[in-house]
Amino acid sequence: MSSLLSDLRLAWLLTRGSDRREWWRVGLTAVGAALATGIGLGVVALLSLDGFYTVSFGSGLFDSPSDRRNVSLALGLLLIPVLGFLGQCARIGAVHRDRRLAALRLAGATPGQVRRIAALESGLACLAGSAVATAAVVALLPYATAWAGVVLVAAAVPVLGAVVSAVSLRRVVADPLGRVRRVRPVRGPGPLFRTATKLLAATAVAIALTPVLGSPVSFDLGPVTVLVLAVLFSLTAIWLSGASSRQLGEGFAAGTGRPALLIAAERLREDPWSTARTHAAVLLVTVVGSAFAGVRQILLADLDEGRREGSLGARMSYYTTGIDLTAAAILVALVLVLTGLAVGTAESLATRRRGLAAQVAAGVPHAVLARALLLETALPLFPAIAVAGLGGTTISIWYGAAMSGHTAVPVPYTAPLVPVGVYAACVLAAATSLPLLRRSVRPGELRYA
Repeated sequence: MSSLLSDLRLAWLLTRGSDRREWWRVGLTAVGAALATGIGLGVVALLSLDGFYTVSFGSGLFDSPSDRRNVSLALGLLLIPVLGFLGQCARIGAVHRDRRLAALRLAGATPGQVRRIAALESGLACLAGSAVATAAVVALLPYATAWAGVVLVAAAVPVLGAVVSAVSLRRVVADPLGRVRRVRPVRGPGPLFRTATKLLAATAVAIALTPVLGSPVSFDLGPVTVLVLAVLFSLTAIWLSGASSRQLGEGFAAGTGRPALLIAAERLREDPWSTARTHAAVLLVTVVGSAFAGVRQILLADLDEGRREGSLGARMSYYTTGIDLTAAAILVALVLVLTGLAVGTAESLATRRRGLAAQVAAGVPHAVLARALLLETALPLFPAIAVAGLGGTTISIWYGAAMSGHTAVPVPYTAPLVPVGVYAACVLAAATSLPLLRRSVRPGELRYA
């Protein structure tokens, strides 16, 4: 306990001693924690309503308990990209504090203790963001019985942020005497990844064979089936991102004469699975977004037909509000993962800043390094995004085929457009780190090489 308190005291001192270049990292972490707290408090507010309760907005979508549970589940899923964003902020934060972390190592701190102190710094930033969000929305909660949930969310977000930061920093090693930070390269998918993929594949096969072999469990088009397929396609795309990085790196390194492409290929060949780790959330959102775009098109056509025939069980706005809220949630998740991608690219630059400074000192133009940075994102992401988009389109086509038995459904042409837009957005997100590249290649960084 005393050791934890000492680490917490050191984390507080390091946070207070942050300079202006580091406060943006603290601010991003606090914003992510505030968003996570707001989502948690929204779930608490919805679940605190008992029975039927008339809500003045949402066209009746929040009136019934079952609908409120469904909305709460959708809100809870938004925590996944938020926690991924907090993990990215923790990784880049460790880089900017490297010289102070090296001083801790010289004073006798172990690598694990240094990572723990860095994670506690993120926890303190999360505490600030959680406190601000709680103070801003607590007056909107309808019942006093929700206060237990408020306290739980406000306390859980900083703890969860520190845990996510510790997990994100588990491969980071802080060394004394200058060469402070390095990341152990990931050799490939771990056993947990492989086991999860096999289980999901077996589940998907069982679902596909259910109509043929018969089963007491009816999957139909339920959430379990959609979730299994979406995660399975996402894991496949993540695996393809890492595997293609290695293949593309080796291929271009051996056969290209373009400097920017050669630098990017060497980077991909050196640590191919770092791109898969960074792109994981992007690929999951691409699968979900592609599937939703196609299903939304089919649902709107079906609802329009039902409205003309007078067969709808509720007002048209009741259904469209739910569809629009789902679209808004996916857009929020996309913004979060794009921000995480930009932070991850900046983290990669900060990690390699001495090597980049050495390349500039050796005569490599800044424009070549900028193109190489964009290629590091664009090359491995292209096949992975294509597979993720194909997976989401397949889900929407499957849904349309199931609906075609009792209504005429359109071809879900909107689904393939999603991966195109996501790919362009990812390249633009990576481009936001180009100003940091110019600061990272200053010759002064060579003093610490």
